Amino acid sequence: MELEVRHLRALCAIAETGSLHKAARQLGMSQPSLTTQLRRIENSLGAELFSRGRTGCRPTPLGRSVLSRARPLVDQMAMLISEARAEAARTGGPRLRVGSTASRALPGWLRRLRQGLPGTDIGLHMDVSANALVRSVAAGQLDVAFVHEVEGCPLRVPEGLQERVLIEREPQFVSLAPDHPAARHPVVALTDLAEDRWMVDPTVDGEWDGLRRVLSEAGIDPPLLHCDYHTAASLIVLGEAVAPCQPTSLPREDLAIRPLRDDPLAVRLLLYAREGASLDPLYDDLAAAYREAALRAAPYRQWLRRNGMSVGAGMMTV
Repeated sequence: MELEVRHLRALCAIAETGSLHKAARQLGMSQPSLTTQLRRIENSLGAELFSRGRTGCRPTPLGRSVLSRARPLVDQMAMLISEARAEAARTGGPRLRVGSTASRALPGWLRRLRQGLPGTDIGLHMDVSANALVRSVAAGQLDVAFVHEVEGCPLRVPEGLQERVLIEREPQFVSLAPDHPAARHPVVALTDLAEDRWMVDPTVDGEWDGLRRVLSEAGIDPPLLHCDYHTAASLIVLGEAVAPCQPTSLPREDLAIRPLRDDPLAVRLLLYAREGASLDPLYDDLAAAYREAALRAAPYRQWLRRNGMSVGAGMMTV
C-alpha cells in the first residue's frame, strides 16, 4: 500500500483531535471507515502509529516521526489547492467563502451579505469544529469564519489571521422538557439539574471539557450522554436529558429554554479573516444579524433586561 495525501490527512486529523470519532467527523467519513484505513496504513508500515485507550488516541514514537513529515506535506497540498482555486475564481465573478459553527444569527447574516454584495457568489461551509474553520481561513480555503470559543478552552489560532470579537461572553442557557420541575422557574440552578442526564456533543471543540469543568465546580457529577444536538432534541422533549444551548434558541411548545443562575457556561463569539482583509462590512452585518436573533428570543431578551444589558453594534453593553 502506497501512502497518499488522503492517508496523511487522516493521520494528522487523528493526532490533532485525539479521537477516531472526532477525526472521522472532521474528515466527513464514518468512524469504521477511518478505523479500517488506519489499520491498513499501520499494516503497510508494520507497526502501530497510535496507541488506543479510554482517553483516546495518542501517537506512538513512530507515529510522531511520521506526523512530523506528514504535516508539512498536508499543509503544502492544502495551500496548492487553495491557490489553484483562487486563480480559477479570478476568471469569474467575485466570491466570498464563509465558514461558521452553528448560530441562529447565520441566516440573517447571509441575507445581509447577499443584499450588500450583489453579484457575489457567497458559499457557506458549516463545521462543528471552530479550530478546523480557522485553519481553513489560514490556508486560504475560506475568506472568513464566524466561530464560538468555549470559555476555558481557547482555540488554536494559526498565525496570519485577524480577529474581531462579536460577543466577549455570551451566556449559555439550558434546554429541558417543559414539564421539568426546574422549568417552572425563570432561572435554573445547576443543582436543580443534578439528577438529570446531561447531553453534550463531544465533537464540538471544547464543549465536553467546558461542561465537565463547570459541573465539577458546582459539585455535581450527573450522568452524561454523548450525541449530536439534533438527536438530543427528541430526548430532551421526552424528559430523558437536558443540554446546554445558545441563548438565541427559540422556545417551543415541547421544549423550554432557561438561563442558568450566575451564568456558569459561556462562549466567546469571534470573526476571523486573513490579515489585510476588510472585515468591517462583514462584521457590521453580522452584528446586526446577531442583535436581530437575540431580540427575537424571549428568554434571552428577558435575560438582557434583568442584567441591565443591551445588544448594540455587536457587543453586549451595560
